[in-house]
Amino acid sequence: MQLQQQFTEITSLIASAKAKAYQAVNRELVNLYWQVGEYLSNKVKANEWGKSVVEDLANFIKTAEPNIKGFSAQNLWRMKQFYETYLHNEILSPLVREISWTNNLIILSCQSKQEKEFYLRMSLKEKWSKQELQRQINSSYYERVMLADAKLATLSRELLQDEFMKNLNNDNLKMIA
Repeated sequence: MQLQQQFTEITSLIASAKAKAYQAVNRELVNLYWQVGEYLSNKVKANEWGKSVVEDLANFIKTAEPNIKGFSAQNLWRMKQFYETYLHNEILSPLVREISWTNNLIILSCQSKQEKEFYLRMSLKEKWSKQELQRQINSSYYERVMLADAKLATLSRELLQDEFMKNLNNDNLKMIA
């Protein structure tokens, strides 16, 4: 094996390890946001915390941990929304940890549960970047796929019905002969 080929194998190992490390970090980050969202949700439900307390928390985090970003009051409310959106969905709640937080936030803006699930699964399957996910949502990819499926389902039913009728007529002809 040539030396150049061996070097390429090593760089492939490095790239693979970097990708796995990124996925692990992302998973833990989304888990953290889930836990923060759960905590906030429970406090708000118990009427212990409101808007001003969450703003105080954001300021506390900013002061106590000045190098940590992403914990503004607005983001804290998003974490709560994220948690509450997927809390009772046993199928999707593990999947949200497999895509980036940014993609999760983009998907949160979708209207229906089915649309959220569609973009979540597609984002995971196709490894969409935030730009690609946003492009797909803006181009109404979900709606186009659902319309195409509906048209195909109708067409399939018609074709099956035609095939059934043809077979029925052939069977009747055989019985007559």
